[in-house]
Amino acid sequence: MGVGVFGRNHARVYKELEQQGEPVRLLGVVDPDTTRADSVAREFGCKAFGSVAQLITTHSEVQAASIAAPTVHHLVVARELMKAGVDVLIEKPLAATIEEADEMVALAAKHKRVAQVGHLERFNPAVRATLPILTQPMFFEVHRLSVFTPRSLDVDVVLDLMIHDVDIVLAFAKSPIKEVRAVGLPILSGKVDIANVRIEFESGCIANFTASRVSTERVRKLRFFQPKQYISLDYGRQEVLVFTVSSDGASGGTPSVNPQIGVTKPPVASEEPLHAELKSFLQAVRQRSTPVVSLEDGRRALALALEILTAIREHGKKVGLTGIGTPKS
Repeated sequence: MGVGVFGRNHARVYKELEQQGEPVRLLGVVDPDTTRADSVAREFGCKAFGSVAQLITTHSEVQAASIAAPTVHHLVVARELMKAGVDVLIEKPLAATIEEADEMVALAAKHKRVAQVGHLERFNPAVRATLPILTQPMFFEVHRLSVFTPRSLDVDVVLDLMIHDVDIVLAFAKSPIKEVRAVGLPILSGKVDIANVRIEFESGCIANFTASRVSTERVRKLRFFQPKQYISLDYGRQEVLVFTVSSDGASGGTPSVNPQIGVTKPPVASEEPLHAELKSFLQAVRQRSTPVVSLEDGRRALALALEILTAIREHGKKVGLTGIGTPKS
């Protein structure tokens, strides 16, 4: 639903999965811009529709759909699909408000629908390779920098870019939030384009996030420390480096400058994250199981992102900056 940049990619991957023998068939794409819908439909050999109602009326056999419409439309589209008995994958951020997210959770429960949130980095091979080596993360340093594009300027950089890392850190830290401090500024748009955030968890873990969509370079890295280990994760290169300290002098990996520190690279099974995400969604649909990224996960990430935006506004007022992170009326 929605065939902009993200929606077109969803259609592409569904078609690729179909061609690779997965038990899935791309029936159609939906977009109120029928010219764009027609173009994408021709590209991937399916039908184009101008509305969800038109799709459902024409194809009663639709079982699952991706929602890649603008965030403000997520609830309306998800409601219509779930009421019609369709399972949904909803792009991040899950909703524009917590109230909308809560309604989606209630709708999925009422209509017994499988509903997944499109936090794509959960399916990054580097993230998947890191999960088995997690012990007790105590400090995160995260950078996500992108060059400026006119895409996604309806939301702040926190909901556009940083929310990816917010979701990952919440999944890794597994602890309630104790305190949020944040600063952000609009640079080239009317929204916050660059932000720095410090989060303290009840566990004592600290996470520092920097997100920018006005950078001269593209950086997507997450680093964290846990007892006797430092782990560096590069989303873009799909690579993980693990530095392990051993008190007995046996590093257990390739020795670094210090013989007590061994460096290892966990095996990473390279795969396009969207490919892995949609395969996982379809598996949850077939098995009627809870998705890897549930609506509750999406709500949790959204709640923290909105709390960060509130902290940015409060900081802006404190230092005399007006209109920082102000939500649309």
